[in-house]
Amino acid sequence: MDKIRLTNMKFYGYHGVFAEENRLGQRFNVDITLEVDLAEAAATDDLTKSIDYGDVFSRVQKIVEGEPKKLLEAVAEQITTELLTAYSILQQCTVVLIKPDPPIPGHYDSVSVEITRSKVKNG
Repeated sequence: MDKIRLTNMKFYGYHGVFAEENRLGQRFNVDITLEVDLAEAAATDDLTKSIDYGDVFSRVQKIVEGEPKKLLEAVAEQITTELLTAYSILQQCTVVLIKPDPPIPGHYDSVSVEITRSKVKNG
């Protein structure tokens, strides 16, 4: 399966368990891997046979900068659901949602979750 990757997308959102996170917000980085057959797009040089990177970015931005969630897992799940629904040619989607400098005791560079979801094939 071919892959499209969008890496280190940066957003500002209000997700987290702590009230300060919901009030003050913080940075989030997102990496996306889209698994799709790109043979037709490559052969025809036709964007309609692929996935528009700008559209992916906009959809992810709307979610990460949108309604606050408590858990990174919930945000990542919402992103995978949105992308799998939006693109009929998309077979599998992996989202890595990174919270740099999390407000937890200790010395952490970041925390992250990685979720992979696939379309269910019938028959």
